[in-house]
Amino acid sequence: MQATRDKAIDTARLRLDRMEPGDAPVLFAYRGDDAVARYQGWKPASLAEAEAFIAGQADLAFPTKDAWCQLAVRDRATGELVGDLGVHFPASTSDAIEFGVSLRPDRQGRGYAREAMAAMLEMAFGEWGYRRSVGSVDPRNVASIALLRSLGFRQEAHHVESYFFRGEWVDDVIYAMLAREWRRPG
Repeated sequence: MQATRDKAIDTARLRLDRMEPGDAPVLFAYRGDDAVARYQGWKPASLAEAEAFIAGQADLAFPTKDAWCQLAVRDRATGELVGDLGVHFPASTSDAIEFGVSLRPDRQGRGYAREAMAAMLEMAFGEWGYRRSVGSVDPRNVASIALLRSLGFRQEAHHVESYFFRGEWVDDVIYAMLAREWRRPG
């Protein structure tokens, strides 16, 4: 099933769907949190910036080639926003698809990121026909590395001080998985 304005991707505990204007206060609260934003490329400076981010995604088709599309990660039972998941759709299915997930601090450590990522990988390697997925991670982000490894990603490269991020040169570790290596978690 594709996530569109009218459809969602449901997992056992989660619903992945479009972000709505009413999500902005919660999005701003957790994405603006220094601990959550530590390794993120985007940290909203204001509620207005979070609102603008959601508005910018509203007309973006899912999927849009060569774009980052952001989905809300919601508690399936309550509809409450627990995080968001970004998907970078490359220009071609022969290129690697990439995901990034952020969760509210009070919802971390419950397996939600793994559940959401597994649903996306299932679609990426199945319905969408991608042959490869990658993850680019700061090696200090041990939680994201553990998540990628738990899903079956393997480390392919470690680029030393290759990325200038928030005033410092940081390392970039690349994890990857091929469609033939994907084993849906049980």
